[in-house]
Amino acid sequence: MTKLTVVMSGFDPYDGVEVNPSLIVPRTLAAQGVAGNPDDYDDPLHDVDVTIRSVILPVSFGSAWPQLEAVLEREHPDIVIATGLKRAARGILLERCAENLKDAEKPDADNVIPERGPIDESGPAAYWTGLPLRAILQAFARDNIPATLSSDAGTYVCNALFYHLENWASRQDKALAGFVNLPLVNEQPHPQHGLPLDQQVTAARDVVRQSARYFLGAVKSPSLLP
Repeated sequence: MTKLTVVMSGFDPYDGVEVNPSLIVPRTLAAQGVAGNPDDYDDPLHDVDVTIRSVILPVSFGSAWPQLEAVLEREHPDIVIATGLKRAARGILLERCAENLKDAEKPDADNVIPERGPIDESGPAAYWTGLPLRAILQAFARDNIPATLSSDAGTYVCNALFYHLENWASRQDKALAGFVNLPLVNEQPHPQHGLPLDQQVTAARDVVRQSARYFLGAVKSPSLLP
C-alpha cells in the first residue's frame, strides 16, 4: 500500500475570534482522515494510506516558521498545507503566490512589528503555490463550497510562513506545499459572510485529496497561475 504523509498547519486563536477555523480544521481533519474508498478502483486513493499530522503555530514572525520547519524535519511529509484566517472572506481563499515581503501595520503575538523589507534578502521575489488549484476548485464546485483565488496572502505572518514553506518545498526532491485561507465560521443558513465549520472541514478534505491525487500523478491539471 502506498503511504503519504500530509502536514496541515493552523494558527493559535486570533484576538476577537471566538471560533478559529485555522485551529479547528487541521485538528479535525487529522482525527477524521481522508481515506479513499477501498472498493472503488476508480478512486486513485482507494489503496493509499494518507496520514495527516496537524500543527498549530503562533501568529509570530519569529516563531511560526521555525516551529513548522521542525515538524517538517521530523515528519518528512509529501504534502504540506498551511491554513490561516481571512476575516473578510466570503468563502475559501486559495492563495496563489507568496511574496518576499513583510510589511506589518500591527504587532504579532510577540508584540513585534518587523521592519518593512524582504523576508529573504537573497530569495526570489515570489513563489507560486505547488497545489493543483484547478482540481481543487473543481472539487469545491462539486461540493458547493464557495471559493476564490487570491493573488497573495498579504504581507503579515501568513505570507511570511507561506514564503518560507515554498522555499522549503523548492529544496525537496518531491514535495507539494501551499497555503489556504479560511473564512470566519458562520453557522447561519446561506451565510453571506463566512462558512459553516463542516463546510470548511469538507473543503480542507478536498484540498488534501486533490493534492494527494496530483502528487501520485492522477491529476494532470496544473495550478492556476496569473
